[in-house]
Amino acid sequence: MTAFVTETVLKRDVFSETRKGHFAQTPDAPVVRRLVSAAPWWSRPLARLLARREVRGLQAVGGIAGTPALIAVDRDGLFRHWSDGTPLHLARPADPFWYRDAARLLRDMRRAGITHNDLAKPQNWLVRPDGSAAVIDFQLASRHRRRGLWYRLLAYEDRRHLAKQKRAFAPQLLTAGERRILARRSLPSRLWRATGKRLYNALTRGVLRWSDGEGTGDRLEREAAAILAALKRHPAVADVALAVFPLPRRGTGIYAFVETREPLTGAALAALRRTPGMTADLVQPVARLPRGDDGRLREDVLCLIAMNRVAELDGLTAGDAALAAGARAIAAARLNLGDRRLAGAER
Repeated sequence: MTAFVTETVLKRDVFSETRKGHFAQTPDAPVVRRLVSAAPWWSRPLARLLARREVRGLQAVGGIAGTPALIAVDRDGLFRHWSDGTPLHLARPADPFWYRDAARLLRDMRRAGITHNDLAKPQNWLVRPDGSAAVIDFQLASRHRRRGLWYRLLAYEDRRHLAKQKRAFAPQLLTAGERRILARRSLPSRLWRATGKRLYNALTRGVLRWSDGEGTGDRLEREAAAILAALKRHPAVADVALAVFPLPRRGTGIYAFVETREPLTGAALAALRRTPGMTADLVQPVARLPRGDDGRLREDVLCLIAMNRVAELDGLTAGDAALAAGARAIAAARLNLGDRRLAGAER
């Protein structure tokens, strides 16, 4: 296999590091590299278990339209083809075609004996450029050689989660059958909600320090003025822009992009973070903040970077080479590499 060239780090958590790039000999074919060896030592056994589940799932769904194609597996992780599309919570499709195609995708996966088991997350659903449906992230997928009760329960949950997505983004399209599904949770789902989910939240939010979805709250409204005043008092600071991002246990984090007149040393940056009134959770010095032709800050670009939605930057900066180059430079040094959501900021 030829060398893999990393273009950007999409996500980093305690189970792996996910990178987007390409093989050296095929620069026009985007590839995703999941590095399980990047996980800390204490989570690596579970990380390798999840990677094996993902490999088995991708092997089983190979050839199904809307699923990622596995390329190769090695001791450090796996390679798969890039899935082009917009996450469901950002695309918010209202076209019946997408939901029909998503149902087709679930049927094809069931015929292959695969249940996804993580479709409650809208970021695992994609709206592809042609309007069809795709799914990603098979770390929790199950491969069923026998179509017994457990298989039927998990397949039902996949179907129920698709109905939940339709209720969230196109409730007018719900059928009577889907309304019945939404009103009737399976027994494992009810047990999970009553018991296991509490332990899961305690583990992921408290110990592993990530969460599946958070609300934005009004933290930025309360603290922005004090943060801006504190940062702008520093003689090396030319301008500041603030954005929000998901922060485990606190819900909403505040991300400060600081345009500096000169590079800051490590000690100077540490002192800046300790400035009274400076309550931002992440502070990233930048050579220049992105601005439009009228000189106004491009807060939309910074919001994408803060929430680690870098795959959408190209579409937002298309046609402006200088803006695109500046956004890429800021994104390359970004401090949030998680894939958590801020539902209120995505409408």
